Parts: sequence; structure tokens; C-alpha cells
Amino acid sequence: MNILSGNITSIQGSESLSLVKIAVGNAIFTAIIIDTPESDNYFKIGNKVNVYFKETEVIIAKNEPMNISIQNKILCNIEAIRNGEILSELHLSFGEFKIKSLITTNACKTLNLKNGDAVLALIKTNEVSLSPND
Repeated sequence: MNILSGNITSIQGSESLSLVKIAVGNAIFTAIIIDTPESDNYFKIGNKVNVYFKETEVIIAKNEPMNISIQNKILCNIEAIRNGEILSELHLSFGEFKIKSLITTNACKTLNLKNGDAVLALIKTNEVSLSPND
């Protein structure tokens, strides 16, 4: 599980859903949360939160994809690749932050990924979860 610490920068609510933007270093993550600022105390602009997403939910792109609905596009560098027979684990960094991606080894070979490559880590908003950072 990827766990990052950030600060809530904006909240757009409608009924019981909120679209939340969180600054993690220079990157902005977006999450869809089934909660509102009125229903939970930690859920306020400026508050520190933990950002969670699974390694299997991090899509890798070598070039900027055009016309794509995914809002979480984080420019990263590949620090290490651990190739398995079926899956490959990518260790990525952006600024001082580190995340992992788990993709098929076939995809890793098709993209010709190497240590030091710049890639985009793409995460759908509904795959990002938040919790208070106590």
C-alpha cells in the first residue's frame, strides 16, 4: 500500500460525496470521498491527511497521454525495477516522496522501462483513500 502525507487544498461537495484535492509536495492528488466536511472533523481545508492507494492501481505511462480522464498524473523517476516472471515492481520517486507500482512484466518490457526513466504514475480518483494524519 502506498501511503503519503499531504494537506487538503480544496473540497467540492455534493450531497454525500466530495471531490478532494490534496497537496503532496509539488504534486496534487484528487480523491472522491463518501464524506463531507460537515460529517467528519478531520475533513477541512488545510488539514493534514494520509493518502492511500494500492500499488496495483498505479498505471505507468512513458509519454504524456492525451485526452485521458485520469486526474492523478504524477511525474516520477524510476529508482528500481524488480522483475518477476509475471509481475514487476517499480520503485518510483517524485521530490522527496516514494511510491510503488505493480505492473505486468510484459508491460514493463513493452514500455522498455529502465532505472532512471521519467514516467507518469496515473491513479484514478476513486482508487485514492484518505484518513486523518494524527
